[in-house]
Amino acid sequence: MPSSVSISLVILVWTTTVITHVGGANTSTVAKSQSSSLHQEAEALIHAQWWWWRYEESPSSPCEWYGIVCNDGGSVIEINVSRTDWYDAQLRNFNFSSFPNLVRFKLAGVGLYGSIPPEIGSVSKLTHLNLSGNSLSGELPLSLAKLTQLEKLDISFNQMSGPIPLQLGNLRSLVELHLGGNFFNGTIPSTLGLLTSLSHLDLHSNQINGTIPSEIYNLKNLMVLHLGTNNLFGPISSKIGNLKNVVSLNLSHNLLIGPLPHTLVCWTNLNLLSLASNQINGSIPLEIGELRELRHLDLYNNSLTGSIPLEIWNLTKLVFLDLGLNNLIGSIPLEIRNLTKLEFLDLSSNYISGIIPEELTQLTPLQYLNLSFNILFGEIPQDVKNFSSLFVLDLSHNNLTGSIPMQLVYCYSLKQLVLSYNQLHGGLPFQVIYNVPAFVDLSHNLLIGNIPPGPGDYSFFRHLDLSFNNLTGTIPESLVYLCQLNMSYNSLEGQIPDNFWRYNTLESVMGNKDLCSDQISGLPHCVQSSLIIIRSTKIKKLNDTKIIVLIIVTLGFFLLGIVFLSRHKIVRNTEHESKPMKNGDLFSIWNYDGNIAFKDIITATEDFDIRYCIGTGGYGSVYKATLPSGRVIALKKLHRLESEEPAFDKSFRNEAKVLSEVRHRNIVKLYGFCLHKRCMFLIYEYIERGSLLYVLSNDVEAKELNWKKRVNIIKGIANALSYLHHDCIPTIVHRDLTTNNILLNSKFEAFVADFGIARPLNPNSSNLTTLAGTYGYIAPELAYTMVVNEKCDVYSFSVVVLETIMGRHPGELISSLASSSTQHIMLKDVLDPRLSPHINQTIAQSVVLLVTLALAGLCSNPKSRPTMKQVSQELSILRSQLPKPFVEISMRQLMNQEIYVIEK
Repeated sequence: MPSSVSISLVILVWTTTVITHVGGANTSTVAKSQSSSLHQEAEALIHAQWWWWRYEESPSSPCEWYGIVCNDGGSVIEINVSRTDWYDAQLRNFNFSSFPNLVRFKLAGVGLYGSIPPEIGSVSKLTHLNLSGNSLSGELPLSLAKLTQLEKLDISFNQMSGPIPLQLGNLRSLVELHLGGNFFNGTIPSTLGLLTSLSHLDLHSNQINGTIPSEIYNLKNLMVLHLGTNNLFGPISSKIGNLKNVVSLNLSHNLLIGPLPHTLVCWTNLNLLSLASNQINGSIPLEIGELRELRHLDLYNNSLTGSIPLEIWNLTKLVFLDLGLNNLIGSIPLEIRNLTKLEFLDLSSNYISGIIPEELTQLTPLQYLNLSFNILFGEIPQDVKNFSSLFVLDLSHNNLTGSIPMQLVYCYSLKQLVLSYNQLHGGLPFQVIYNVPAFVDLSHNLLIGNIPPGPGDYSFFRHLDLSFNNLTGTIPESLVYLCQLNMSYNSLEGQIPDNFWRYNTLESVMGNKDLCSDQISGLPHCVQSSLIIIRSTKIKKLNDTKIIVLIIVTLGFFLLGIVFLSRHKIVRNTEHESKPMKNGDLFSIWNYDGNIAFKDIITATEDFDIRYCIGTGGYGSVYKATLPSGRVIALKKLHRLESEEPAFDKSFRNEAKVLSEVRHRNIVKLYGFCLHKRCMFLIYEYIERGSLLYVLSNDVEAKELNWKKRVNIIKGIANALSYLHHDCIPTIVHRDLTTNNILLNSKFEAFVADFGIARPLNPNSSNLTTLAGTYGYIAPELAYTMVVNEKCDVYSFSVVVLETIMGRHPGELISSLASSSTQHIMLKDVLDPRLSPHINQTIAQSVVLLVTLALAGLCSNPKSRPTMKQVSQELSILRSQLPKPFVEISMRQLMNQEIYVIEK
């Protein structure tokens, strides 16, 4: 840090220079006044400690410092900084009242944390305020309403919370308002309709609810309206047509209902229209063809019906078109060739039929093409070779026939090829397979022949799924470098390569009866298999004639069987298609007590009506329902498209498997599940108060969550993890323990939930894993060892403990633990300020113990962390009185275990 001599010298040089500039009249009133003002500005800049590297190098005028602009009189008019190597970067260190001439203030992406001080309202001349991309928290200060000359306000991508103040309606000069990427809640203030100069309104990715206020539609100058990823509900008003100057409209990922208003498609300048992931119904208006400037159209995941209007194929400037996950019908027209600039096309999860037209292959700029989950038939066009820019090609879950075209080898950019669940036949073109390095899924087809070895080392390969085909021969040695390989349910034979088990499990080769291995149980021993093969070979040589006759006879019966089975399959498929619409009992539900039927779920939720939805996640929605028995349940339902995504499907099934095998009072109870490919959901007991994260982020509920309740919550979590780690065989690791995955009932009892990526530990395996979990809770060693164990959960638990005690994520505290500054951080100063710091002796002892355990669990060396059984036991022991007053205990003392010693 700078010395006092350097600081004084900076101020002296700056003020002397300015006095000389005004004529050197030291006794003049103007000079004295200006000198005093500049002196205050210099002191304020130095006190902020943001430019310490500058005035340690040379005590020049702050007007020459990085990011500072002064007027002719030497007064600061602009601060525009983008450095990220600041020390103690907080706005509270900055004295805004010392800058009467400040016009622009931009500290975007510089690592600021803490709250925005109310003193910011004193900078009356401010026109541009940009604090985006930081870690600021707390509520917006009401003093912002005093900045009446403000033209741009950008506080996007922080951690701000609370409601959007009504007083922002006073900022009549405001042209741009950016509050997206925060945790703002409540409704959109109708007072924003008073900002008649507004051209940009961005409130996306918050927790805003309610309807869109009609006053917003009075903003005639609005060009950008982004309200996506919130909890807005209700229909889209026809008044939205008043916003004729809008070029970008994003209302995606909300709960909007009703049809698309025809007034929406009257904007001749509209460039982007995104209404994805809502409940929009009806057909796509024909008038959409009038949006000739449209480049981005996203209507994904709605309930749109009817055919795709031909007018859409006349929007020749389209670059992005996503109509996936709707109920659209019809075929892909020849007019699709008009979209010559298209780079992204998703028509998946609809009822589109017919063939894939050759005209589609004329869209050479395409980078993403997804036609999966439709009723397409015929062959894959041979001119797919035109897709030289294609990254992703997904044609899965259709009725495509023919062979895999060799022309795919010319798709040089292809990273993901998914052709599964079709009726493709013929051999495997190794040139195509080994040309796609990231992800290839050809499963559930009619492919035959050997798996080609291919040249070279495929260590760059990531995923290959050839399961459920008719492949024969052996597994090539060159494929053992694959990270994920699925060869199950084919007719493969011979010894599995030695290095195969490095990345794969027994499930990868199940259903191949003639495979053997000497390295893993569950497969025949290769020596025995070799003897059987030799013996079989001799018998075959002696009985060639008999076998030929037998094959001919068998083939005759086989052909007759095919005819019979085909007829039977047609009848069965007809019944299968009609039955779900009449009787939900077709979908089987596993459950504990046998009293939950599929029809009960459908009745209780009115077929998953939006009114019963209480939350949405990245790939599913949560519903609350009351069964005929009176039991209240929660259902997590997987979205239709995501249910067929391998990662999401695996996570969903994994949670069902884990929760069906564990029983603990502090683990959420799974009543049942339905894992049918058309309808996937899990049934839990309903936990009334929601997540611990929600309670901590709500000031009213956080105050109700007193110290005693918080201590009991942590004890419950510790007991649940101790059970998973030490009482389950094999040990189960949660891998994603966060405050968002801890649920609280009406009595504030804790329940561990969300076991989607939980994993049993194999004592005979290295337990290698991919990096998974939630940023801020993941144990640091996972980034470089990729080995999961129970100590990873201990680290996450420790973060949750500190977050519960502090009322916010402890990221700042964890970052400073290694520095000497923690010696001066007192325990009382990190406690949640919303609760009284005056706590009784018993609770004080518990809080001290909890923080001590948490700090021990954050140790960088996993072996030095306590186990969850030790943590649970420590919390059950009655502690002696604290050796010193609670208010005098520092974090450094708890790190060194000077108050309580944790046995390991």
